[in-house]
Amino acid sequence: MSSLDIFLYEWKHFVRNPFKVVALLLFVLAAIYGLHNGANLYHKQKDEIVEVKAKEVEESQKTLTYYEEGKKGPEGRPWIDVSNPFWAIRYTPIYHFKEPSPIMVYSIGQAEQYGFYKRVTFRSSPYDADMAEEIANPERLQSGTLDFIFVVLFLLPLLLLILLYNLKGAETEYGFLPLIEVQVGSKNHWLLSRIAFYLVLLLSVNVLLMLYGASLTAVFANASQDLGIMIFYVVLYFLFWSVIYFFILQRGKSIIGNTLMMMSAWVILAFIIPAMVYQWISIKHPANLMTDLIDSTRDERQKIYDQEDSLIQDQLIVLFPEIVSSVVSNDEAKKNIAMNRSVSALANELMKRSVVAIEAKNQEKNKLVSNSYWYNPISYFHNQLNSIAQTHYNDYQEYRNEVQSLVDKQIRTMVLDIWNDIEVDKAKFLQYRKALASYEN
Repeated sequence: MSSLDIFLYEWKHFVRNPFKVVALLLFVLAAIYGLHNGANLYHKQKDEIVEVKAKEVEESQKTLTYYEEGKKGPEGRPWIDVSNPFWAIRYTPIYHFKEPSPIMVYSIGQAEQYGFYKRVTFRSSPYDADMAEEIANPERLQSGTLDFIFVVLFLLPLLLLILLYNLKGAETEYGFLPLIEVQVGSKNHWLLSRIAFYLVLLLSVNVLLMLYGASLTAVFANASQDLGIMIFYVVLYFLFWSVIYFFILQRGKSIIGNTLMMMSAWVILAFIIPAMVYQWISIKHPANLMTDLIDSTRDERQKIYDQEDSLIQDQLIVLFPEIVSSVVSNDEAKKNIAMNRSVSALANELMKRSVVAIEAKNQEKNKLVSNSYWYNPISYFHNQLNSIAQTHYNDYQEYRNEVQSLVDKQIRTMVLDIWNDIEVDKAKFLQYRKALASYEN
């Protein structure tokens, strides 16, 4: 009996088993639902970014009219003077965006928990309230959100179990294996061919689902290479479970025994091990609730503003040695104003020092997760797939770093221009708009 004959036999066996057919259909429906969740989130973020960019242009144009009409600022606020770098930069609308990847259609990851655009000012921080805390995908299921990768990681092994659970078991129980061995020549070849049928079936279904998902966003136009990598990892994950189930079926003696062994493997690898790792990390590094950061912003920042001018000046000189020989350094009145308007630089440094411990703890937690990959493969695949979709924790950490770079750039530009008594006109304002929107030096 050839492999093709076994494939044809298994196809008849599959279509005559309504339990297996229904299980496959339910998997497909869950996958399509997950793909649409990912696509809807992608389009929602893209649309919102378009709206924010339009708002950014509108705000910029409003400030430009002050220069064009010779005004100092909005009516009713005489203390505002956009010819001064402090107010000019404050009224320079700078937004930074984390553009969603089209591959988000497959893996939502952390995209619902972290901000994807931010108004950046010299008082901003990458840990402001619009930067939320990480929440895992299983917790989001309580609110009805499910993505394609969750379906693949947790439901695909279960579907494969349903399709394979009775292979060889019935033949072993009824003593047909010797007869099969005579007809086929090798029971391992016979078992592998039957499993291979379901491998081809499920891989075909998943590739078609992923191609359908790609049509929901701009995957074909902008992320075809990432799609190929995503398919590779899905296939690799599928083969991982297929090998486990093959060895269980090869050594199994009954349908019930095979089913229990396969179910145990699924529960242990998909739930127990990840849960144990998560619990261990939570105990070792409990959630800090940003208490250190809150203390810094509420208490320590006020202490900075309450310092004597000489202390403020000394700290500013450490950060910006150029101000020692600046234009206003010898003008006492202008120097005092410059110091008062430069204090945000000290608050920014305080914030950066405060988050060092928090970021170090987060990196330590991520390292512990990475170290568990050799016995926690589900987390490995989940993180790899999130990385491809650019919805991993590290992607949002990089985004936060970019925001911090923009804040640093704004502060440095503002402080040096204030101390050099730069007068801002329309051309200088447009220069701010262009230069301060880039986090690259």
